[in-house]
Amino acid sequence: MPDRTVDKVVIIGGGPGGYESALVASQLGAEVTVVDTDGLGGSAVITDCVPSKTLIATSELMTEVAGAAELGVNFHDVEGDAATTLSVDLARVNTRVKALAAEQSVDIGRRLDRENVTVVRGRGRLDGPERVVVTGPDGSEQTLEAGAVLIATGASPRTLPSAQPDGERILTWEQVYDLTEVPTELIVVGSGVTGAEFASAYLALGIPVTLVSSRDRVLPGEDADASAVLEEVSKRRGMKVLSRSRMESVTRDGDVVTVTLTDGRSVQGSHCILALGSVPNTTDLGLEDAGVRLKDGGFVGVDRVSRTTARGVYAAGDCTGVLMLASVAAMQGRIAMYHFLG
Repeated sequence: MPDRTVDKVVIIGGGPGGYESALVASQLGAEVTVVDTDGLGGSAVITDCVPSKTLIATSELMTEVAGAAELGVNFHDVEGDAATTLSVDLARVNTRVKALAAEQSVDIGRRLDRENVTVVRGRGRLDGPERVVVTGPDGSEQTLEAGAVLIATGASPRTLPSAQPDGERILTWEQVYDLTEVPTELIVVGSGVTGAEFASAYLALGIPVTLVSSRDRVLPGEDADASAVLEEVSKRRGMKVLSRSRMESVTRDGDVVTVTLTDGRSVQGSHCILALGSVPNTTDLGLEDAGVRLKDGGFVGVDRVSRTTARGVYAAGDCTGVLMLASVAAMQGRIAMYHFLG
């Protein structure tokens, strides 16, 4: 009898690289299983793109409302006096943000179900190039055979031994949506895209923000002119930008968070967001034992059709370090399935 495992695809990770490739593989006739740990949609839907863009949209609305009086639009309180103060209810904002993300995750699950994709909850790891062992939430294990395995495990916020998040006042960009109190002084460490986004959003929500940048400008990897405009506008709106200021440690004493810099200076605030980049989720997946070559930093090496160095093993998304965008992850996954299924 023919080996039917050649028509089976197992995808480890339910983010854009995973669920988009699952849809393509199913539509091309494969039997597809997605092993998902943190929720369908991955960080893009649960803790990154969808939540952050919703937060930014909320902050932009607050900025527009603040400037309404210049356009002749006035607000009044119940006594009829003109309202002059805006404030944000961060608990309500974050409740809505998380609800929208959860709804989109559920929608993705419904779509996968309609396309006959099986979703298994648990953590998957390779047991050789064509076998995935899944450890369920209850500790039980099951083995899935496949003609092809796609690694789409994404990445997680980078932390340092001297700057450990506590989930309350020292936060990664995944933890900010659990905030229920409004920071009285927010420190953002890191001036890349993530740090600049959060610093700008919280500033627009009326929260004092200090941005700590180890480089000579905000968004060091982007266009220099655009970076200069963003920094100038941010400062004009009240943001404190500390350029060429490398963080040495972040500590907490009660309600006070202290960011100590390598030059001996320190900055204090009520909360701190660590935006120090990302690290790939590639540890304890059995990759190297299965013949998958890892690059510097633990990223999975892939070729132009998303193949790894192990037969039948592909990879897509942030775990490859190609370009950390949801659209890139999705296309890498689609290309992998197009290649495997001819």
